[in-house]
Amino acid sequence: MSVAALRPNASENIIALSAEAVVFADAILAEAVQWVRDRVSAEGKLLARAIDREQRATHGLSWLATYVEALRQLSSYAQRLEAAGLLGETEELIVRIGLGEYLAQIVGGIPMSQTEIVRLSDLGLPLSAVAARMTPVVENLIQNGNSPVRRARLVELMRQQRNSTIGNSVLDDTLESIREEMRKFVASEVAPHAHGWHKTNSYIPLSVIGQMSELGVFGLTIPEEYSGMGLGKESMCVVSEELSCGYIGVGSLGTRSEIAAELILGSGTEEQKRKWLPKIASGEVLPTAVFTEPNTGSDLASLKTRAVREGDVYRVYGNKTWITHPVRADLMTLLVRTNPKEAGYRGLSMLLAEKPRGSDDNPFPAPGMSGTEIEVLGYRGMKEYEIAFDGFEVKTENLLGGVEGLGFKQLMQTFEAARIQTAARAVGVAQSAMEEALNYAEQRQQFGEPIVGFPRVSDKIAMMAVEITIARQLTYFAARQKDSGRRCDLEAGMAKLLAARVAWASADNAVQVHGGNGFALEFPISRILCDARILNIFEGAAEIQAQVIARRLLDGSN
Repeated sequence: MSVAALRPNASENIIALSAEAVVFADAILAEAVQWVRDRVSAEGKLLARAIDREQRATHGLSWLATYVEALRQLSSYAQRLEAAGLLGETEELIVRIGLGEYLAQIVGGIPMSQTEIVRLSDLGLPLSAVAARMTPVVENLIQNGNSPVRRARLVELMRQQRNSTIGNSVLDDTLESIREEMRKFVASEVAPHAHGWHKTNSYIPLSVIGQMSELGVFGLTIPEEYSGMGLGKESMCVVSEELSCGYIGVGSLGTRSEIAAELILGSGTEEQKRKWLPKIASGEVLPTAVFTEPNTGSDLASLKTRAVREGDVYRVYGNKTWITHPVRADLMTLLVRTNPKEAGYRGLSMLLAEKPRGSDDNPFPAPGMSGTEIEVLGYRGMKEYEIAFDGFEVKTENLLGGVEGLGFKQLMQTFEAARIQTAARAVGVAQSAMEEALNYAEQRQQFGEPIVGFPRVSDKIAMMAVEITIARQLTYFAARQKDSGRRCDLEAGMAKLLAARVAWASADNAVQVHGGNGFALEFPISRILCDARILNIFEGAAEIQAQVIARRLLDGSN
């Protein structure tokens, strides 16, 4: 069958097809939500123990809901492309393949991990119930949407259109200009050096950080009144994606500034805002987040590091771990327990803890503070540390918001933006993996031809392009929700959950395309694989993320 025969009146049909796919998926999700809710409720109230006991169903529900939202955003993407006159053959193929594949996985089984497949029967929907909702359009998409001919044609077009972002993002001119500026910076200052920084476990040079400051990376979303650029979270996605495509460490430098700025902007006093936000925006102050403790992980209610008030200072005692870029940071957003008598979240407070910059020879030149580097597989360039506090001083004026006991609430308000940015970083890492795979597959000759011509190779690359587009659209949608002022923890969680899996799958498949060379340290894909693995863990592990999403779905809150 020819490609032309597969694509009659595509610009008209794909919109209707995608809309019908979303209606089908929504109906399946509604039934699944009700069934799971009945399993974990009593007398109309959700039971925490039941939610934990039924993790396969509750987490599976989260993945199903994420797929449904992904289909909705893929449909919306097609509509925006058509309205802008940008729905070309490449984009139409991506949408059609994506619809077919995600519908097929919804019906047949969604991978929560390599060995955990959630099926609709796990969510109370027997095959008969699914069959009753099946339409000819949906059935045809499942059977023919993701076909070998379409995948082959997509890769053919990708080889002809050597742009680093597959498919149009339908962004405004400002964001497209920012993307192009970041791409040029990455090509000249990041990509040529990233693998060397990784292999030697070296810091990203301060000169590169200085250039990022000049480009406005650290002040993107800080309001203009505090010397920032006053742009929305969608701009943060563009920048994080492009920088992470070059090197996740560079893309992640902005995360520290984003978290600190969100905390101060949302919860700080006016004096704290005017003192810190301009310095963060300019890059004069490099922040780091100091939240996690040994043996606590995501259980922040068990946090033990304490801050004892003595006059006009707090003295901090305790241990933190997995702290990124602390040596060269000037400011720590430090979560501590200021009220040891108050168990759980209520005794926690957030401190804006100033510290001098250190070096490899003297990492923490501050009384009452010491640390040990944690050697890691990937996500290098900033370095990870365990930190011990023994009487470390923080001025009482640096208590965030000036009121004790609000630390946990203040931190929760930053998670939406942090998870959206993490999703954008994952999209960038996935994009990098795909580009490495495509470049290698074109150059590598086997049996007298480039291996990109073999279907098992080109299929991998095609599906990378499709899933990256889906993850990108879901991530940018979450950012737009955040920019509109709406609650978006659900959307942010879904974006992070899916994008992290897409990054790992893309990197893993790209290594496979490289064959034995993918296992060699000299090839960048070995670094990308290590970098991709962390994305399913930090900013809320995939299991925690699924738990959060499930609770929102089941309690029905907006």
